[in-house]
Amino acid sequence: MDKNFIGRDKEIEILQKYYESDKTELVAVYGRRRVGKTFLIRETMEKFFDFEYVGMHKTPAKDQRSQFQRNIDARTGSKGKTPKDWFEAFDNLKQYLLSTKKKKVVVFLDELPWMDTPKSNFLSAFSYFINTWGIKDPILKLFVCGSATTWMLDKLIGDRGGLYGRITRPVYLSPFSLKETEEYLNKVKKMKYGKLQVLNAYMIFGGIPFYLNMLDNDQPLSVNVDTLFFSVGAPLRTEYEFLFRSLFKDSVNYRKVIELLATKLCGLTREEILDGTKIEGGELTTILENLNSCDFIRCYSDPVKKERSKVYQLTDLFSLFYLRFVQKNDGQDEQFWTNLGNTGKKNAWSGYAFEQVCLHHIQQIKQKLGISGILSNAYAWSSKAYTDKDGNEWDGGQIDLIIDRNDNVMNLCEMKYSSDEYTIDKAYSDKIRKRTSSFKNQVKTKKDLRCTFVTINGIKKNANSNIVDNQIVMEDLFT
Repeated sequence: MDKNFIGRDKEIEILQKYYESDKTELVAVYGRRRVGKTFLIRETMEKFFDFEYVGMHKTPAKDQRSQFQRNIDARTGSKGKTPKDWFEAFDNLKQYLLSTKKKKVVVFLDELPWMDTPKSNFLSAFSYFINTWGIKDPILKLFVCGSATTWMLDKLIGDRGGLYGRITRPVYLSPFSLKETEEYLNKVKKMKYGKLQVLNAYMIFGGIPFYLNMLDNDQPLSVNVDTLFFSVGAPLRTEYEFLFRSLFKDSVNYRKVIELLATKLCGLTREEILDGTKIEGGELTTILENLNSCDFIRCYSDPVKKERSKVYQLTDLFSLFYLRFVQKNDGQDEQFWTNLGNTGKKNAWSGYAFEQVCLHHIQQIKQKLGISGILSNAYAWSSKAYTDKDGNEWDGGQIDLIIDRNDNVMNLCEMKYSSDEYTIDKAYSDKIRKRTSSFKNQVKTKKDLRCTFVTINGIKKNANSNIVDNQIVMEDLFT
């Protein structure tokens, strides 16, 4: 295993388990672009490979089959003709694998969706290859991966045709956690970042290994951000568009949803998204499911709306940063990020981005609260001012994270980004009390409500800080 390999213990265990089994396996690894799918499979299984092929983006099927055959030839030492179709290509692969006389053969097909070009009949041939692999043949271990999420979920993992039931294990690869990001930046990249610097990098790059690898350890974070997003020829300036084109078939509509959600950070219902994008109902359902599956958005049930209406919220940190600062940037200031300083715009983004980091680390928050083993549900709440049935007027408000526990407790979480201890003044203390009362009345809960703060360096003790029941600090998110 490469000494630079960070995390992924669970995924490595899964791959090894399915490799070591005594039957044919088809393992599909999927996840967003740049998250490390190929690296994971190579580092874990490459020494066992009997064949591998990487699909090519927007490349004609004949050219792909030609390269596929050359990869077979490189293993056999012979020279075969370009297969006339994918059925012949996979038959050639099968004949080669059988010729090895091995009891177990390992195949890795990378970027599988890119092999499925229009009218190529690739999926039928791939399905036939899997379904006709006999019990008397060598045990086949087939590992596949791809960034095109819609294809992986709809045509492979969720297929109801020839591949139905043939995927023995789907593996979703998520971005790094804060802890893994810290290990990668400091142990692999030798960045010597403190936890606040790691957090600031995470708020921009979102734990994506490929982006983190682009950081130059001879430059401060602000200069790295300028180089990667705002300089002439900045390598990540066009990444957002290519990211969606590579992940999703109809990337335009996926971007419409993401960009609409970016305008309403507390989230929107499906009906509100439908009104804002005009995307047809069935297609919108698929888009929301796929975005949620890839951690671009989160979905939660509003506790007070009728039929527990689902609310969708943008949580992808890279997209949030891009849409807030890069998309409409004119490119005139190559030191844009450095020069932005502590402006209101940057501070507002920092506050929201930190909230999203916390939402990606709910398990760490629960661990600090000592409730890891307690069944709970996490959601948000928002309400306009309202009058109850008795004529009482209540202020509205918003709570971005509620941990609704099975032990008759709710943690109402405040998430605040501040490099110093966070100070609660009387006005804010009164606001929290009123909002808590409004929430309790509207939700009609009898559970114990605990005010919980997640901050960088804790709460400054003063006359108003006793409103806080629980505290989580930045370091707790790194566990």
